[in-house]
Amino acid sequence: MAPSDLPTDDSLVRLLSGWLPRQRWFGGKDGPIRELAIGTATELRAGDPALHHLVIDVRQDGATDHYQLLLGVRRDLPEHLAPVAIGRLDDPEQGITGYVYDAAHDTELTRPLLGLMADERTVGPLTFRRAPGTGIRTDLDGTPIPAEQSNTSLIFGDAYICKLFRRLSPGVSPDLEVNLALSRRGSEHIPSVHGWIELAPGALGAAGAESGEGEPATLALLSEFLRTATDGWQLALTSVRDWFAQPAPPGPPPAFAADDAGAAAEDPGAAGGDFAAEAERLGAATAEVHRDLAAAFGVTQAPPELVREIVFAMHEQLDQVAAAVPQLRPYAPAIREVFDRVAAEAVPLPFQRVHGDYHLGQVLRTDSGWMLLDFEGEPARAPAERRAPAHPLRDVAGMLRSFEYAARFLLVRDTDLPQQAADALELRAQAWAERNRAAFCAGYAAAGGPDPAEHASLVRAFEFDKAVYEIRYEARNRPSWLPVPLRSLARLAG
Repeated sequence: MAPSDLPTDDSLVRLLSGWLPRQRWFGGKDGPIRELAIGTATELRAGDPALHHLVIDVRQDGATDHYQLLLGVRRDLPEHLAPVAIGRLDDPEQGITGYVYDAAHDTELTRPLLGLMADERTVGPLTFRRAPGTGIRTDLDGTPIPAEQSNTSLIFGDAYICKLFRRLSPGVSPDLEVNLALSRRGSEHIPSVHGWIELAPGALGAAGAESGEGEPATLALLSEFLRTATDGWQLALTSVRDWFAQPAPPGPPPAFAADDAGAAAEDPGAAGGDFAAEAERLGAATAEVHRDLAAAFGVTQAPPELVREIVFAMHEQLDQVAAAVPQLRPYAPAIREVFDRVAAEAVPLPFQRVHGDYHLGQVLRTDSGWMLLDFEGEPARAPAERRAPAHPLRDVAGMLRSFEYAARFLLVRDTDLPQQAADALELRAQAWAERNRAAFCAGYAAAGGPDPAEHASLVRAFEFDKAVYEIRYEARNRPSWLPVPLRSLARLAG
């Protein structure tokens, strides 16, 4: 869109009302905006370009959500910023006249964030923090990662990555809380924290004590940038792709023994990109982080009553999703049977802080080993749920689900395969998933985590609960991905 085509208004609120619903990170696309207001507005830099920090309050369906925006203002808009322009504002009363845009994409305006954190400045309701014992370079420009998701991450040279939380929650972010605690313990499997930005308590309005009233709200987290790292999801997909590309042996497709990890006439270990050794190392790294989390936050014994309450919540989610997604209904009886077994056999269980949304997209492989990222918990959960202790095997189940996803992702994308070829690749997908699931669990148990094999019913219940969550998410957000969890569920529930 050329600058001449941008909307012009004397009201920033009206410009934002038209722009905000089009953003990838806006969470209210399924309903109209009833009311939009600017909750806080803080000038961080005057002049041309100017930088303002906004908290935008959006009311939909009786609830109010809060979004963070770095607002840039320029008299003349460079061509490279046109894609992130909001419009042209002429508001003499507020002293803002010129083109307004998302300044997270303006390197000239992201650099000041480092200086503010290095100096630990407070500007209005914003406080910029530096982690104890660390220094922050202030000579780097921040460039956003192209694949924008629910948050926006800025890369500062080869030194830092700054995650800007777009949709804000009252209270301290679990990601900041956990990373700080693990950094203090010297954990080898997380990027070190260098700084963060927070909003004064109460600035998000009345939120209630349960959701963090009285605590500052986390706006951003500055961490070490792992420039040599490779995303775990991409590594896994490369392995699956190599395995699928192996020539098939002569004769009919082999039978697959689902109860014997990796058992198939074809061996995924023969593929050039075998992932099993990495899966085992990832299991060990997961157990070590769980041990550090237990030391940092403590361990409590969850009584059988609490275990049964958790199973009841699993049943509730299953009922809700089965009502909304008909494809889930054939598997519901088998899933309920597993849930009921865990409730009937409930015993006290050790609960602790966990990752909460653990999958291959949340880990990076570096030269020195695996690193864990994004301790925010599942985005659809309430803040209190994301910070609540859980059994560590919940994370294990999340990663096991991720191996199932990686194994079948390429099958769902290639819809033109003849049925015989698709069936043969499904067998290969099962073999790859089982081999890497077994390797991950072996590494986890060998490094001191509770052995998944000795808690098979509990792991299975966590897996089913995660699969139901995935099905609801895919049905709402990525319908083309829905066959991925459904295909693996057909095997798990069989």
